[in-house]
Amino acid sequence: MIVTARRAAGFCLLLLLALLGNATWLMAHQADAYDHMAGNRRPQIVRYQQARGDILVAGRAVTGSPHTATSSDLAYGRSYTDGPLYAPVTGYASQLYGASLLEGVEDDLLAGTDPRLGAWPVITAITRRRSPAGNVATTILPAAQQAAFAGLASTGNKGAVAALDPATGAILALVSTPSYDPGRLAGANKATRSAWTALDADPDRPMLNRALRETYPPGSTFKVVTAAAALASGTVTDPDEPTTSPDPYPLPESTTRLGNEVSGCRDASLRYALAMSCNTVFAKLGVDMGADVMRRQAKAFGFDDPGLRIPVAVTESVFPRHPDRPQTALSSIGQFDTRATPLQMAMVAAGVANDGEVMRPYLVERLTRSDGSTVHTTDRETLARAVSPPVARRLQKMMEDAVTTGTGGNGRIDGAVVGGKTGTAQHGENNRAVPYAWFIAYAKADAAAKPAVAVAVVVEDGSADRADITGGGLAAPIAKAVMSAVLAAR
Repeated sequence: MIVTARRAAGFCLLLLLALLGNATWLMAHQADAYDHMAGNRRPQIVRYQQARGDILVAGRAVTGSPHTATSSDLAYGRSYTDGPLYAPVTGYASQLYGASLLEGVEDDLLAGTDPRLGAWPVITAITRRRSPAGNVATTILPAAQQAAFAGLASTGNKGAVAALDPATGAILALVSTPSYDPGRLAGANKATRSAWTALDADPDRPMLNRALRETYPPGSTFKVVTAAAALASGTVTDPDEPTTSPDPYPLPESTTRLGNEVSGCRDASLRYALAMSCNTVFAKLGVDMGADVMRRQAKAFGFDDPGLRIPVAVTESVFPRHPDRPQTALSSIGQFDTRATPLQMAMVAAGVANDGEVMRPYLVERLTRSDGSTVHTTDRETLARAVSPPVARRLQKMMEDAVTTGTGGNGRIDGAVVGGKTGTAQHGENNRAVPYAWFIAYAKADAAAKPAVAVAVVVEDGSADRADITGGGLAAPIAKAVMSAVLAAR
């Protein structure tokens, strides 16, 4: 009898241990898979059972979490202040379609399910106990964001703006137009479905974040990278000495002859070529240096990095992997298969402005609990040393000349030092489409030691005549407005 009882007790103990082991396995290893299983509404119900945390701009909430006051088990909704203005920053949080951008990346914190929100994070992670939702404080400067949005809207064209603090990498403005109101996607009703269908079918793609997720041929703004490579490699030792550059330039291994939009480019100095945007000088320099040198320099500014996050993922900007010589020539003037996001080109301007040091860009200043205590603060981090300080200072002077005496005059700001570079990137079959207008720049107050802002603006093709689409004509005034807003706020 005793032996039988012992065997039964041992068997029950094994069953208990198996049950505990299975429960532990499910909680530790399978919970996430079950959470994301199709048809499981529990995570969605939990996410909207309490008020969602806020995304903050300059300490002010640009999101809300109103009670739905309905019988739905999704008790709280989502609302947005100035939704179209901040949509490229916040993204959307939808009861039907999930979340994007900061709403998506920081969803656990905003929903209150992040273990770091609890007093004892390890215990919170094990028990999966929900805490009051946290908040996300962004680096966005409202005046810069508003200036960028208004400037792009005034053109009537699609486009994007990215502005950075060169010394820290903090993103001061992030705008994409046309935009949309993420509040239209927040609910779970017929109107939400209709709004999603309309936005998804819109040929202008308003939900596309062009500042982070669209790459464009950077055109002549990429000549800053080529100039950096020429000075850093020693191919050009004196930016004021004439180069050996024919006009037009016969592309190697080709019958094509590359020309210029301006005069004076034959044997022009590097300084003049950058200020006046001579295609021939930079195309020949790219061929003389070779694709490997050009690729290394582009990479030093942030190109060819598929893992860049701010913490939102950023589409990789690329310099062609294996171009031949004529392709290298075109790639060196920002054409062929060279592609860049507006954020990447803002990083180029910021790297030059910051004496050659490219800081890792970031959009989130800190994460906080509901009581304001800090969960996480973003550290300033160097992404790469693009060029040495002496080379950077030469580039600064050349970019400043491009604004004072060259094609970037519309970016000039009274009482400030501005360095810039215009760009007009061709695209479309046989380059017949209306080109993209670019301008990259940095600015500092006359008495300041370091620049306060670096910016990149791209304006896509639209209803304007081709002759009116130029970096200096369309993009530079927008950049000027953004930089002026930052300088006024500092």
